[in-house]
Amino acid sequence: MTQTVTPELRQWIIEQSSAGCMPEAVLEAMVKAGWQPEVAEVALEQTLRDHLKQLGAGRVAAPAPAHALAQEHGTARVPEIVLSGSPRRLDGGDRMVDVIVSVSQPRVVVLGGLLSDEECEGLIAAAKPRLARSLTVQTATGGEELNPDRTSNGMFFGRGESELIKRIEARIARLVGWPVENGEGIQVLNYQVGAEYKPHYDYFDPNEPGTPTILKRGGQRVGTVVMYLNEPARGGGTTFPDIGLEVAPVRGNAVFFSYNRPHPGTMSLHGGAPVLEGEKWVATKWMRERVFE
Repeated sequence: MTQTVTPELRQWIIEQSSAGCMPEAVLEAMVKAGWQPEVAEVALEQTLRDHLKQLGAGRVAAPAPAHALAQEHGTARVPEIVLSGSPRRLDGGDRMVDVIVSVSQPRVVVLGGLLSDEECEGLIAAAKPRLARSLTVQTATGGEELNPDRTSNGMFFGRGESELIKRIEARIARLVGWPVENGEGIQVLNYQVGAEYKPHYDYFDPNEPGTPTILKRGGQRVGTVVMYLNEPARGGGTTFPDIGLEVAPVRGNAVFFSYNRPHPGTMSLHGGAPVLEGEKWVATKWMRERVFE
């Protein structure tokens, strides 16, 4: 059934926001009232965007993108790749990086040439001797566990443990505007034929009992960079089911995405599609709200 956003609903959203209600609370109330989550999300964003434009009447300004709008209304500040002026290339400090695809909602940016071939080879070579079956965070306890949805082998580098790691971390920090110390160590994963990571969220579920323990080390995750270190012959893309997007695993390229609250409404659901031929190597960098220790 198609739901229509009425003037009355828009007025109610403005009233709630003007009264100091956080966007996520307004969204939750709309869903509880029977609004479809995707309809509620769009209605909330568009209404607040239009309201901001009215408040700023008399000055010319482009509509705020979803991620910036969320920040203005009190949700978490997140890493961001600034694309004002629609640049084709970005300055990573020691390397120019191409902008291939940009999506506003969810916030997804596909980067070309984030890593050199030599850097990809260096990460794989350094990771190979340390690979073990990948674990996932156990939100029930705050520990780690084997997860049948994640059938890869992996390892973590310590933050800044080598010159190669330092260089890559500094480049990412510059591109996404987020401090190096607010990032977890880079994780390298290897997927053989048939291996995958089924769709999931990277943030920690606030309703799980183990989450408070996890959040003591730097707070929530707010952004992710997945870097492709090789090219499987078939399969192995990064999928975003909510928007029907699949990013091909091209060596040296990367996909960045952020999420300003631990909620499915961020549309940050993603997964690693099964490898159909060859193998896949990726490196993942997660960013936290605060210093990660």
